[in-house]
Amino acid sequence: MSQSFDFADYSHRRWNPLTDSWVMCSPHRSKRPWHGEQGGDSLGQKPAYDPTCYLCPSNSRAGGKEMNPSYTSTFVFPNDFPAVQETQPVYSWSIPATSTDNLQSVANTENMQSIAHSLLKAEIVRGQCRVVCFSPRHDLTMAEMDIDEILAVVKTWTREYIELSAKEYINYIQIFENKGSMMGCSNPHPHGQMWALGDIPQEPSRELSSMKKYYEEHSRCLLCDYVALETRDGARIVCENDSFVCLVPFWAVWPFETLVVSKHHLGSLVDLNPVQQKDLADVMRRVACRYDNVFESSFPYSMGIHGAPCDGQPHANDCHLHLHFYPPLLRSATIKKFLVGFEMMAEPQRDLTPEQAAERLRGCSEIHYKMTNTL
Repeated sequence: MSQSFDFADYSHRRWNPLTDSWVMCSPHRSKRPWHGEQGGDSLGQKPAYDPTCYLCPSNSRAGGKEMNPSYTSTFVFPNDFPAVQETQPVYSWSIPATSTDNLQSVANTENMQSIAHSLLKAEIVRGQCRVVCFSPRHDLTMAEMDIDEILAVVKTWTREYIELSAKEYINYIQIFENKGSMMGCSNPHPHGQMWALGDIPQEPSRELSSMKKYYEEHSRCLLCDYVALETRDGARIVCENDSFVCLVPFWAVWPFETLVVSKHHLGSLVDLNPVQQKDLADVMRRVACRYDNVFESSFPYSMGIHGAPCDGQPHANDCHLHLHFYPPLLRSATIKKFLVGFEMMAEPQRDLTPEQAAERLRGCSEIHYKMTNTL
């Protein structure tokens, strides 16, 4: 007698239409009882102000050349150690000839030059990097900030986006936050970064290409259709408000990965009205708080905003504002999900289905565990 297929019982692959890639799910591996721990905040209690922190108000920044003002809300400054720079020398490279006397050697060198131009491609990268301090308080995370404090961050992102996009050579602005030492964040002070680049990076470029292809085939927006499907189903919804929905995507790779998508067809932060800005702040606080409550710990993640390029080209049909949250935790505050073995050599794989992850996140309170434990 044949059995009916159930996502929770059988291995399967899921297609990510945004990047035209696949992820394998092996839910039968997680049939054992949940072994999650409540490990508390691994970083311990932080002070509201740290005199040694290079992001706190009135302190010297890394390198000691600059000093922060006594800021009271958000604070933005050019990264003192930027990954990209505004000015770059002209890039030129070629294989040196082995001998100018030997005609055969010269011919071989010219042939290798042609091969090299096909296989050893490189190009200069111009841009600017800015740091955005979310709050003057050293001891807060986004999960512990209130809506108005996060709204100030959203407005700062938008203001900086407008200023950076006005530069002629800037074509894309990537806003992101790395939270926690597990994600390589060396300073716990609440902050994120903005990288303004001359070229559209690979990941958003792949998404733009997929959304453009979808529109050409269906005359509809990929993410508009996807949000309609998810809100009708509900199994992967974590939380929502009038303007945004947070969900575990059907194709999620990381155990508790979430996607925050605008319910309206908007291209970038610049398109948000004041109500939508506040709704974005609301949903970001709610999902960050739920993350912390999963293991009653400061939940690490990388968060990034994907929106329309600022390259002067029309993107109404191939872009839809959304945010990715990629947290690495698997079964406790200290057990990390690694992409190794099959994931590195073949394709991503996960044990927890997106539906199971969404159910667990939905079950988490939006009152931060630190507040609950002090009641």
